[in-house]
Amino acid sequence: MYTTNAKINNQLSIWLIFMFWIISFMIIVGGLTRLTDSGLSITEWELFSGFFPPLNQNDWTIYFNLYKQIPEFKLQNYNMTLSEFKVIFWWEWAHRFLGRLIGLGYLIPLIYFSFKIKITKLSNLYFIFFLICFQGFIGWYMVSSGLVNRVDVSHFRLSLHLLIAFFILSLIYWNYLKINVSRNTTNKLNIFIPLLFLILIFLQISIGAFVSGMDAGKIYNSWPLMGSSYFPDDNNFDDLFKVAALSDPSLAQFIHRNLAYLIVIFYFSIFYKIYRNKMYDLYKSINYLGIFIILQIILGIFTVLYGAQIYVASLHQISSIFLVSSSIYFFYLNTKFN
Repeated sequence: MYTTNAKINNQLSIWLIFMFWIISFMIIVGGLTRLTDSGLSITEWELFSGFFPPLNQNDWTIYFNLYKQIPEFKLQNYNMTLSEFKVIFWWEWAHRFLGRLIGLGYLIPLIYFSFKIKITKLSNLYFIFFLICFQGFIGWYMVSSGLVNRVDVSHFRLSLHLLIAFFILSLIYWNYLKINVSRNTTNKLNIFIPLLFLILIFLQISIGAFVSGMDAGKIYNSWPLMGSSYFPDDNNFDDLFKVAALSDPSLAQFIHRNLAYLIVIFYFSIFYKIYRNKMYDLYKSINYLGIFIILQIILGIFTVLYGAQIYVASLHQISSIFLVSSSIYFFYLNTKFN
């Protein structure tokens, strides 16, 4: 709790939940930007000048000519027309516009609350603002990797960009929970159990970004086998233990699948422990967590079966927002610190 003033706490709560949903929307739009191969349509950072979209034909021609200079156009989209370019441009512009909106939507209320509450109590909220600014830099760092010598962004940088987005979302949700949810639970799990579970979820998101960044969801479109076998037949098992495995599409998909299985097994062990020890205060949170894990796995299977078809793949990413949020909620209930 930041203050004993109920009105201020309510204002903080409204602001934080608004930021939570707009950042969630940003993650969804970012995923669609990737799925539509739109992320390289704007080839310059344009921190301030890009706030408004092209307003006339000359502006559109300038943007299109800049796009024509990068490998994605020269090697992959050389037949693209201006009308087709506008489609991918709008996705990337909307993604960047939301980023600017999030920055302003966070900074202005933060300044307001700084006059209402001691700044020392808001240090964690200022840290979130720093991460939001840093995320803008990482976004450009990601885009720049696809402007020279390759037709896509680095999947490592894509993964970092997505992880920071989920980290920001988690911190905002954590601060919302501090205001609105009591942790007067009778029994708590050892803190390392929900923490390890949360780490596994974030690791899975990272590997999922590898899969997305390398279009690995478009290969081995079968389940539970990868083709005719459990292990992809275009690799040797020894390759799995090499650093290069993280840049191999089929191995990335294999890791992503099996990490999901590990998470499910770990979840049911936690579920069993909670119900065996009759930790009533954790029933609701562990049940919600289970619902979103099942949903995420079902959507993951359909994403593979349909070759990362855009609507199914987007739903898979949307469900990950709920999975992370329910994991944060479960972790929060088992902690004592702020």
